Amino acid sequence: MKIGIIIIFHNNELDIDKSFFIDQIKSSEHIELCLVDNESKDETISFLEDIKEVCPTKVSVIEIKRNVSEIAATKAGARYMFNEFNLKHIGYINANALKQKGLTLNTLIKSFCIHKDLIIDFNLNKIKNQEIKKTLFKSVFSVVEYLQNIETSPQVIPMT
Repeated sequence: MKIGIIIIFHNNELDIDKSFFIDQIKSSEHIELCLVDNESKDETISFLEDIKEVCPTKVSVIEIKRNVSEIAATKAGARYMFNEFNLKHIGYINANALKQKGLTLNTLIKSFCIHKDLIIDFNLNKIKNQEIKKTLFKSVFSVVEYLQNIETSPQVIPMT
C-alpha cells in the first residue's frame, strides 16, 4: 500500500543530507514524497530539486513563493498529493518543528521508512475509532505524532 509524505521546508539547507535522503528514498518501496519549500531564502529549493532529479518517480517538489503557515503549506502539499496520486494515507512533517523537538530529519526519515506499515495500521485504527466524517485534510496525519505514539512498541527505534 502506497503512502504519501509531505515534508515542509523553510531555510533548511543545512539540515538536508542529500545522499542520505536519496538512499532512503531509493530503498523505500511504496512511498511518494512531496517536498514543499515554504519561501526559503537559502538554497533549500535547489537541494530539493536535486533530490527530485535523482528520484523523479518518487519525489515531487512544490515551491511556495511567499511564507505561509504550516497548515497552509500542508494543505498545498495534500491537494497536490490527492490530485496526482491515488493515496489513502498522507502524512506530513515540518522540518523546522523537528529541531524544536530535538529530532533530525535523517532520523525521522529512517524511522518512518522502517516502520511505514506500523504507521499505516495506527492511522487505520485512529480513523476507524473516529466518528467524524473523513475529509481531505482530516485524513492527513502528523508523522512525528504517529511515530511518538507507536515508539513504545519494541519494534520501533526511539526517536530521541
